[in-house]
Amino acid sequence: MDRLTELASELGARLTASGAQVTTAESCTGGGIAEAITRIAGSSAWFEAGYITYSNAQKTRQLGVPAALFEQVGAVSREVVEAMVLGAVRRSGARIAVAVSGIAGPGGGSPDKPIGTVWLAWADGARSFSQRIQLGGDRQAIRVQAVERALVGLIRLAAGENPLEG
Repeated sequence: MDRLTELASELGARLTASGAQVTTAESCTGGGIAEAITRIAGSSAWFEAGYITYSNAQKTRQLGVPAALFEQVGAVSREVVEAMVLGAVRRSGARIAVAVSGIAGPGGGSPDKPIGTVWLAWADGARSFSQRIQLGGDRQAIRVQAVERALVGLIRLAAGENPLEG
């Protein structure tokens, strides 16, 4: 069993024990978090929905991200992932959620947001957390690392812990 499948299985066990459901809002990972989760037999009991909102227009349409944010701070930002995660919770009805937006490369980077810049946000009821991380490697490596970090944060959140620690 690979690392992502192990993490998804652990997440499923925690969510099953608490009776909670999860949703995902993904951009640069292209559904990778949801794919890892749905590898687990029985995940339909605890996985509510996955939103793949690659374009800014879909982030607005599907998740309610204010269109003005993209001009103000860009899609790869704290404000956008926080709006994505809260939109996913509102639209899905799940108790916990994760959102991700980043620059996986090989192009698209800038001095302020180089390739490998990823913003993640997690929400659980009234609490939300966000974090900027800098990942290395090629496009695929960056995406896999972002999925892994998202799942680790969800596990911590499902355990009642801060997803940014550990």
